[in-house]
Amino acid sequence: MQLFSGTSNIIITCSNRLSAYLLMEVEALGFKPARVFKTGVALNGSLSDCIWLNLNLRCASQVLFSLELFKAGNATQLYDHLLIYPWENIIPLGGYFSISSNVNNETITNNLFANVKVKDAIADRFRNKGFERPDSGPELNGVVIHLYWMGDEAEIFLDTSGETLSKHGYRKIPGKAPMLESLAAATLLAGKWDRNSPFINPMCGSGTLAIEAALLATRRVPGLLRSNYSFMHVCGYDEQIYNELYKKIEQQVTGLPGTVKILATDISTDAISISKINAGIAGVEQYIQFEECDFEDTDLPPGEEGVVYFNPEYGDRLGEEVVLQATYKRMGDFLKQKCKGYLGYIFTGNLELAKKIGLKPKRRIEFFNGKIDCRLLEYELYSGSREK
Repeated sequence: MQLFSGTSNIIITCSNRLSAYLLMEVEALGFKPARVFKTGVALNGSLSDCIWLNLNLRCASQVLFSLELFKAGNATQLYDHLLIYPWENIIPLGGYFSISSNVNNETITNNLFANVKVKDAIADRFRNKGFERPDSGPELNGVVIHLYWMGDEAEIFLDTSGETLSKHGYRKIPGKAPMLESLAAATLLAGKWDRNSPFINPMCGSGTLAIEAALLATRRVPGLLRSNYSFMHVCGYDEQIYNELYKKIEQQVTGLPGTVKILATDISTDAISISKINAGIAGVEQYIQFEECDFEDTDLPPGEEGVVYFNPEYGDRLGEEVVLQATYKRMGDFLKQKCKGYLGYIFTGNLELAKKIGLKPKRRIEFFNGKIDCRLLEYELYSGSREK
């Protein structure tokens, strides 16, 4: 069994409502997905393709490579089938593995029970073949096996990512209520910023949006900041393939185009300090101008057409809604009075507060931030009379 020589079904997962932007990324890499669903994209490809996807994707969570699809009505049937699978060709002797799962089977009341049955089948397979069983545990830093089991249909995957791709590796100090990196990247892809004009991020918090903007503009992908994936621990892994692909993503990096200015401001000294540290880890601190000030004092480049992007508090986690009503009104006044010619974006999970902005959005793009139903509101801020 040569795992790296064949092709199979690949499922790339993402958070709910991000699949449209994940699809944009996958197609930009030259792949032709067979299916798109609300939490992912499906295509056919090789494990080498999985390496390339892991290195490049900004909106993804996991890249799953299908090993086998089979019928299993209960835990015993699941165990029996996986007991005869050649796991010794997947997990190296003396290696380490972990199990994750997504289970909806009427005989299973706890996903952990299904995970244990998979783990036991793998361990017993090694023993039956006369090998010492590999170590296992909850850490996702070795071989990761994923079980997808719906009704009586089960599919076993190699999770080629391991730790989630949603975190891009630079945010060592998250700050208050941070936006997940994959979500931040998706909102940028959903907007109309052309990566050649100014990107202004008042109320920048821990700097995630400004950093993701700088990464996009300089063609830096998440794989540059990560050194461990599950695929690296699988039998047959060829480090040379990874090194060649890593060299490609290094070579595509550019400087910031001369017409681009990325500005991040916040009234909090701590927020600016945290943002600078995170930007330094991401390798883009030199491309972002950080300023400590109230958002109304943010100094936009004159005569430019760019993007102004706010990600304010929602009122349910960090501040009282009554207090934030004035803040949202001030944001609307700032956009109307000081941002003419720009596109304005406000990402919020409180649509009642959004009414205080006092502007009619041209688009309302749906997202989730965790479990919070959110909208990215887009405003056209005309510098003169609106053209017909």
